[in-house]
Amino acid sequence: MTQQQRGYWRDADGSAVAVSQAHIVWTRAAYPALVDVAHRYHAVITYAELAEAVQQASGVRTSVNQRHWIGKVLALVVREAHRRGDPPLTALVVHAADGMVGAGYQDVLEVAGQPPILDEMDREQHAAAARLACYRHFGADLPADGGIPALAPRLTTTVTRRKAATAKGATAKGAAAAAAATAPRPPAICPNCFLELPATRVCDSCGATVAP
Repeated sequence: MTQQQRGYWRDADGSAVAVSQAHIVWTRAAYPALVDVAHRYHAVITYAELAEAVQQASGVRTSVNQRHWIGKVLALVVREAHRRGDPPLTALVVHAADGMVGAGYQDVLEVAGQPPILDEMDREQHAAAARLACYRHFGADLPADGGIPALAPRLTTTVTRRKAATAKGATAKGAAAAAAATAPRPPAICPNCFLELPATRVCDSCGATVAP
């Protein structure tokens, strides 16, 4: 790509490509790329990795950030998978930052005629089950029990840390409450003589009484 080149173009000769045509070309490249991911049990691919893979495989490139077009390509992949009767391959695509499929996964539910999933962790669990269906359908090397759904590695790490932090916080709060309940009361002091009072809370020196 030259400094002046912008928009969408063919790597081979630099000729311009229409946006809609680029999306179609990238969809055709995305399908086999995702099938390749599905060959590996519990494998995922990030949005950025897939965006680069489809550009490299198709020979059509763009200067536009993938955030502005990869969702359109994946929406076409969702429909193509549904047409073929394949599991939703787009469940294999996650954000690099948090390991989530993100809101775009709603396309999978819509095409399947299912209601939206508003809770993000419920959505991620649904995507994990869809990924397992992909691994099974496309011949991944599965364990003897057939495999289990799994969150993406980065999301699994985040969830584990959150649970650990919550448990640690609960333990610390419980310990603090127990310590407060069992801590000895400070001794009563005579306000006149500044002497520690006996158990009767009556000063032996001046006779002053301190209420409990």
